[in-house]
Amino acid sequence: MEEIRGVRTLEKEGYYEQCSFIQCNFNSADLSGVRFVNCRFEGCDLSLAKLKNSSLQEVKFVNCKLLGVLFSECRKFMLDLDFDSCILKLSLFSGLKLKNTRFRNCDMQEADFSEADLSGALFDGSDLLLAIFFHTNLETADFRAAFNYSINPETNRLGKARFSIPGVTGLLDTYGIIID
Repeated sequence: MEEIRGVRTLEKEGYYEQCSFIQCNFNSADLSGVRFVNCRFEGCDLSLAKLKNSSLQEVKFVNCKLLGVLFSECRKFMLDLDFDSCILKLSLFSGLKLKNTRFRNCDMQEADFSEADLSGALFDGSDLLLAIFFHTNLETADFRAAFNYSINPETNRLGKARFSIPGVTGLLDTYGIIID
């Protein structure tokens, strides 16, 4: 795997396969149309990066800052993402098919998952404060180690999703009841 370090710009409409981007600053970069296949981003800042029609196939983000990234503008074909210890605040995942996607130890406050397919997704150790789940498929998703989520069971698909006992209260927020 080729290592690329500290880069601030990439070739427009470029193609990157089996590359590791290490501590690169792509803050507000225009990565529209760029294709990433089997790539890894480690310690990178991609906050507000533009991903319109970008292809992200088997892409892993580790210790990355991805504030306000509009993943919903990526190409949907073969979209495959994995996140570990990332900041994904205010990111947009609406309408995406993200089956079995792993979000481990991520800060996902105010992320929008409206109308996404997150069946089988893992939210291990992730903070979902004010994250939006509306008409989202969460069947068989694993929220046992996630926290601060609020999910309305009436507007989302939750069949066989997994929750921990203390965290299950996040399914009752919509009813305005008080649990002591």
